[in-house]
Formats: sequence, C-alpha cells, structure tokens
Amino acid sequence: MRKLRAAAILVAPTIFTIALMPVQLVLRLFNTRWARSFPHWYHRNLCRLLGVTIHQRGHLAEDRPVLLIANHISWLDIPVLSAVAPVSFVAKSEVGTWPCINWLAKLQGTVFVDRALPRDAGKSAAEIMGRLREGDHMVLFAEGTSSDGNQVLPFKSSLFGAAIPAGNGIAGVGNSFSMQTLAIGYTHQQGLPLCRRGRPIVAWYGDMTIASHAWELLKRGPLDVHVHIGAPVKLDKFTDRKQLAAFTQSEVREAVAHILAPRGRVYAGPQTGKG
Repeated sequence: MRKLRAAAILVAPTIFTIALMPVQLVLRLFNTRWARSFPHWYHRNLCRLLGVTIHQRGHLAEDRPVLLIANHISWLDIPVLSAVAPVSFVAKSEVGTWPCINWLAKLQGTVFVDRALPRDAGKSAAEIMGRLREGDHMVLFAEGTSSDGNQVLPFKSSLFGAAIPAGNGIAGVGNSFSMQTLAIGYTHQQGLPLCRRGRPIVAWYGDMTIASHAWELLKRGPLDVHVHIGAPVKLDKFTDRKQLAAFTQSEVREAVAHILAPRGRVYAGPQTGKG
C-alpha cells in the first residue's frame, strides 16, 4: 500500500506540473504580473497533492522589496516556501544543469550563482538588486547547503556577496530594501511527531538523488511543516555582511528551536531590538 500511495502521489503532481509549465512560460514571455503569482498558486496546490500541511507564523512584507534569508533542509523547502508567498530563489549554478529541475527553476525566475567564480558575485548581486527593485521577494539559503533537519548550520557571510553589491557594503544598498528571515522545520509525519532520528528522513542532503528520496519520503505519509517569518529589518541597519549573517543565523536558530520543541512552549520571538 505504501508503494501504491507513493506512486499515486508522484504521478498526480507530475501530470499537474507538465500541464502547467507551458502556462508559466507564456506568462514569463509576456512579462505579466501573473508570472510572479502563478508559481505561488501552483505550489500551494502542489503541496496539497504531496500531502504537505503548512503551518505559518508571521507574514512577508508586501509594501517593500525583501531579501529573505532561510535555512535549508529538503527539496520540499522550494514548494513549501513558494506556497507561503510569491518568491524566487537564489541557487547554486549546478541547479541550472539538473534535468527538469532546471526548467522549473528558470520558470520561477531563479538567479543562479557560480560559487567557484567569486568575480561573478558582482553580476549576480546586481541582478538580485534589480529584481528587488522590481518588487520580487528573493530567497537566499544562507547555509550554502541543506542540513539534516535537526540543526541550523552556520550561515556563510560570503554567500551574502551574491546578493549584496560590493563597494559601499550594505549601506550602499540604501534604505529602500529590507530583509526577513524564514525558519523552516518539519515536525510530523502521518500525524506523529518526528524525533531526531525521524527528521533526517525528510532532509535531502549528501549524495541523495531527488527521485529516490522523494519515493522513500512520500511512501511514509503526509507531512507537517512549520514556517516562521521574522519581522522586516532594513538592510542598511547592518554595517557589513558578517553582522547580517550573525543576526539572521541567530534569529533563524531561535525560531527553528521553537519549531522543533515540544508543542506548548511559548515563543516570544527574537529579542534583537532591531526594527
């Protein structure tokens, strides 16, 4: 029965995705506002088909461009975060070479960054700043890789160089841009709490392939995921990328600790004093 369920869950989203890819391609070619919101609708429905229930705390700012700083656990993070709000992602250049995944990423307006070529950081930063000026919300996975779901890995300040121009540093972006943190954690499967040994089953890391991981994961039943969204903070409040990395890492770690804690623990939110 588990294999039959997994097959059904994989087939339905596949048909759903293939049918809608041409729609998004047309929207992007004509540069309509629907090209930004259509993936949000698509991923909300995709999560339903996959059996993923999203519990959201906080909201994204709608009145300003926002750079979103998130932890990273699984390939599921992409549909989950895109289901929360219309967003695009900053991804390593290798993603642009993965069969099928590269098309989906491009259709959602992903910005690809080659980490092996630091000299290209300025180009990607300019592209991301341009997208923010156009009103896009851009998601940066600041760990640089995915974790096992039990912890938040150290945020790499160097990765912020792909999003924030060099020269005048963060102050050079002006006060029109803000950042928010996104903390994500998978807590239940088939209604049962995931423990330290269970969460790595959801996580996608190491040498795992997406196809085999999705098959094994979806056989196990529906998932619950929690997303905590931090308050907006103006980017020019940070003196440099290291300070921004330290701040966002602390905020995300505190939020993830609350997500993974036993239910009922009171969470007052990060006590940072920044507005």
